[in-house]
Amino acid sequence: MPIVIFFSVQVYAQEIASTSLLLHAAQIFDGNEMRNGVSVLVKDGKIAKIASRGSFEAGDASIDINLGEATLLPGFIELHAHLTFQKVPEDIVLRHGVTTVRDVGGPVHQPYGGDSSLRVLTSGQIITAPHGYPIVTMGAKDLAIPVASEAEAREAVRRLIGEGAVVIKIALEPGGEPGAPWSSHHDHAHHDVAHTVQADSRHHAHTAAHHQPAWPMLSESVVKAIVDEAHRHQRKVSAHVAESSGVQIALNAGVDEWAHMPCDLIPEPLLQQARAQNVTIISTLDTLSKCGGIAHNTTVWAELGGELLYGAEIAHPDIPWGIDAQELMYLMHLAKMQLPDALRAATAKAGQYLGIPLLGTIQPGAPADLIAIRGNLEQQLKRLEYPDLVISGGRIVVNHFNALP
Repeated sequence: MPIVIFFSVQVYAQEIASTSLLLHAAQIFDGNEMRNGVSVLVKDGKIAKIASRGSFEAGDASIDINLGEATLLPGFIELHAHLTFQKVPEDIVLRHGVTTVRDVGGPVHQPYGGDSSLRVLTSGQIITAPHGYPIVTMGAKDLAIPVASEAEAREAVRRLIGEGAVVIKIALEPGGEPGAPWSSHHDHAHHDVAHTVQADSRHHAHTAAHHQPAWPMLSESVVKAIVDEAHRHQRKVSAHVAESSGVQIALNAGVDEWAHMPCDLIPEPLLQQARAQNVTIISTLDTLSKCGGIAHNTTVWAELGGELLYGAEIAHPDIPWGIDAQELMYLMHLAKMQLPDALRAATAKAGQYLGIPLLGTIQPGAPADLIAIRGNLEQQLKRLEYPDLVISGGRIVVNHFNALP
């Protein structure tokens, strides 16, 4: 459901370019650990200095903001979103704490933003089999590229990269997984009716799987060609996988990333193989919370020490257009992460994974993409969805603190 927010004239007036900012907060999460008693100086869109408050002098910055008992942290990095295809306004996402988005599945373009606007990276259209997912459910226009041969696959990869794709996304989806939004037709359900919907969706999904043939999937040889071509151009390949047959093809072909934690229960030997091949999984646990295999797969993956990074699938029904606190809670509950681990998965680790130096951290030289919330983060995690301060590239986008001179 769209989020409607009203901002005061004062807040809009603060959306100005500022050459320097000095921020004081009770605690700072720097992308790796919590720190107390330090302040942050921002100059020319980057973090310039982190030091004790007493080490700064009046005049070190043109704007001095005392955040009091707030927590300051890097803006979140969303690794699985569908903003363009679903027409989600970028400014809303930014105001709700996500400062970088990787838009996977939709129109492709060169990276942009990061200077008082949302930083947006794209994969472009999903490469899939003719009549495969997502064509079978949503059509191909601006969303998918069907390929029937290795040559077509390689050409699609080269074209996407030439137009700005930072990652190549493919679909290995036969359909029919109980609880999956793309199979179960329950994607507009609310969490408070999850149990009723889950039982109903399982019934319909089993019925559909029984009467309908599996959707076509890319062959292993075609996927190998995609991976080879992407790697030639220093790009990773992300696969939409949800059950064992797609997972097996992805593993055999050397796919780098699973775009979701798989919906169906995946046998542990396959997860062990994925861990051995250093596969990265993007979480999307909130989106797929009705899937029967999510808890098992996440728990086993965490026990194996597999890399699990934050992604909430912004634009999916019931997912906030910004930070999803519920996604963090699932990471903490199912993957047994402590809060700093979950925050790392959405900040420093995600920035490193994208290959953007220091993105998602608060350290000298890092892009000044920052958010702050009042109070103790561990006790008020939901506040992350409504940050009191948002800074993009050193420019103030939202400020609900009383600190401007």
